[in-house]
Amino acid sequence: MDLIKSMMVAASGLKAQSGRMRIIAENIANTDSAARIPGGDPYQRRIPTFQQKLDREIGTHVVSLGRPVLDQAEFKLKYMPGHPGADENGYVKMPNVNGMVEAMDMREAQRSYEANLNLIQASRRMISQTIDILRK
Repeated sequence: MDLIKSMMVAASGLKAQSGRMRIIAENIANTDSAARIPGGDPYQRRIPTFQQKLDREIGTHVVSLGRPVLDQAEFKLKYMPGHPGADENGYVKMPNVNGMVEAMDMREAQRSYEANLNLIQASRRMISQTIDILRK
């Protein structure tokens, strides 16, 4: 039944978006994580990736969360001469995480999650209505 397939595809989208939100939350949580040792690197932003794979059980393609890739953007430097991770000039490397970008990514992931959830709910209603019609 095509409605079951659509629910399975949407469920894979739910799982992928949930993983995406987890990665974004990790980025946000580490926004202020400075390097611990002089010259050391701080937390490096992770970018979620997605992959398509064939689900042979339902005979269609589904989405899954791939391995996150590290953002290659430059680290920010912050003047903090008393910090243990400060270099000889008093600068500490800070993560390459931009809170605004993460907030927008989180909003997009939430909306995608909601869209998949709405599709599942609509499919369930259609299946329920079809069963009700068949009973009569």
